[in-house]
Amino acid sequence: MSMHTTRRRFLAGTAQATMLAAGIAGLPAIVSREAQAQAKPKLRFSAVFSEQDIRAEMMKKFAEGVAGDFVFEGYYGGNLFKQGTELVALQRGNLEMGNIAPQDISKQIPAWSILTAAYLFRDADHLAKFFASPAGAEMKAMTEDKLGVRILGPTYFGARQVGLKPNKKINTPADLAGIKLRMPPGEAWQFLGESLGANPTAMAYAEVYTGLQTGAIDAQDNPLPNVENMKFYEVMSQIVLTSHLVGFDLLTVSSKVWSGMNAAQQKNFQAAADAAIDFSTKKHQSREKELVEFFKSKGVQVYEPDQAAFRKHAQQKYLASDLAKDWPKGMLDRINAL
Repeated sequence: MSMHTTRRRFLAGTAQATMLAAGIAGLPAIVSREAQAQAKPKLRFSAVFSEQDIRAEMMKKFAEGVAGDFVFEGYYGGNLFKQGTELVALQRGNLEMGNIAPQDISKQIPAWSILTAAYLFRDADHLAKFFASPAGAEMKAMTEDKLGVRILGPTYFGARQVGLKPNKKINTPADLAGIKLRMPPGEAWQFLGESLGANPTAMAYAEVYTGLQTGAIDAQDNPLPNVENMKFYEVMSQIVLTSHLVGFDLLTVSSKVWSGMNAAQQKNFQAAADAAIDFSTKKHQSREKELVEFFKSKGVQVYEPDQAAFRKHAQQKYLASDLAKDWPKGMLDRINAL
């Protein structure tokens, strides 16, 4: 081998080494970004509401607030877990966050059935005050201790109203006798339907439109924004403003995820939840006012029945039921006093 050949190979090797070094020098930033993305824990969130729902907007705002610490994945319309199964998924570690109905919590903690009772909360402000109060803190702590789920706050979505397909005037609970009123599955939901004087029929949320259309059910109860979002008004003749329940679910995170955060992360996580919930509440309140006229313009009758008669009937049913036996002593008075 000649000296010239050796020198050429040496120079070529040096050039390759220089190029390789230059390439490696640019890698740390790329690797760092990828590592950071991979290092962020994933938050899978499941809800039965659709992606067009105001609460889906709420979750996008929440996701922005925690983007520095987590990768958020939202699943809507019951596509990841069916209605009523989200809580168990959280408990089993198959889900990090969920929009949980208080009725689902009451299945495992009977004391929680008090928060599912008709005519308990007066409005969204009363609801928020309760969960921010010592009494609300006790109920939240009960859930975390017994179920391993942390409640971040109540997600108000409007007062529940009864919407019917048959054109029958409803003024008192007696007028709902024999009416097949769709309610979600579960004892607390079914009892709510009974407390209004109706014949409760269990049915999944996604099936309600078809149920009304085919006559499988006569009526449904939902807040007005839900009625608009799911287009239930297309297959109803009237909306009776019973306002029998301040509709709310609970924005929750598994205790395992929560305990895995440091104090600063927990503070930011809760702040993001509070801001998102406040946004959603205000938007729902505004939309409720607008929708009465919207539904009337679509040919749907909208009127207020004898709410005092409904309130009296419902409260008597609850206080005489087995559900009330599990209510924490003095809790009803504490809620009413807020």
